[in-house]
Amino acid sequence: MSDQLTSFIETNQPLIEKTLHSLITDIKAPQPLKDAMLYSLQAGGKRIRPLYTLAVLKELDIQNEDAIIVASTIEMIHTYSLIHDDLPAMDNDDLRRGKPTNHIVFGEALAILAGDALVTIAFGIIARLPNISPELKVDLIDKLSFSAGSEGMVGGQVLDMLGEGQTLTLEQLEEIHVNKTGALLSYSILAGAIIANVSSEIMSALEKYAFHIGLAFQIQDDILDVEGTSEQLGKTAGKDLISEKNTYPSILTMEGAKKELQNQYNQAFQALENIQMQDGLLVEFANYITKRSK
Repeated sequence: MSDQLTSFIETNQPLIEKTLHSLITDIKAPQPLKDAMLYSLQAGGKRIRPLYTLAVLKELDIQNEDAIIVASTIEMIHTYSLIHDDLPAMDNDDLRRGKPTNHIVFGEALAILAGDALVTIAFGIIARLPNISPELKVDLIDKLSFSAGSEGMVGGQVLDMLGEGQTLTLEQLEEIHVNKTGALLSYSILAGAIIANVSSEIMSALEKYAFHIGLAFQIQDDILDVEGTSEQLGKTAGKDLISEKNTYPSILTMEGAKKELQNQYNQAFQALENIQMQDGLLVEFANYITKRSK
């Protein structure tokens, strides 16, 4: 990881953690529910998505004090999806970020409700922001709903479940991951662009970058599921094989998956070149995503 990216993360990660904590502790809700929400929010994690939102704004030299809140709502949506993913009815996992999963600690019912609470509160938080125009707030909420819902992450999760035990084509696998993983990651990048109210040219380039880096993220996840350990990953390694999931290594071989990872990185880099942003934080994040070990 470069000094530039390390400094950026070390500066902004604590702000994200503080914001997430205050957004939940300040709500009026039963304490057990707040405890379950905070348990998963504070279980660690790379915070790639909220950091991406802030990185886009930094690259564009735009400051907005509500940006950290928008960024944090994306982490709420991501965390809700992890809580529900780990449930017995879905991936049935008992380890997340190196800790017992939410339903192991709080029971299935409260885990489901904690996820429900995280996803619903996120939209209200954005709607009430004082320093973003009503038009841009509507755009943020609209695109978040699309990215997180049936046309994005949730739809991708359904396609992923339907594909278990079957042999998919590469195109079918890409459709799953563009939605399941890529949609919310892409939104985190585009949210920064929306707040900055960028030109259509910059938005188009960032959309292309986001699409390819979202796929790169999932390909590296698939590779790590085979090559990593549970201690490294903070979750059960080899879970994809056990669940008979289609992955890039299973379809392309490990060598082919690594080539496709580089291909997606190259296309993301090219998108940044088109808008003269190939030397900053977005490239550093792309390097980190494709070379990370967890």
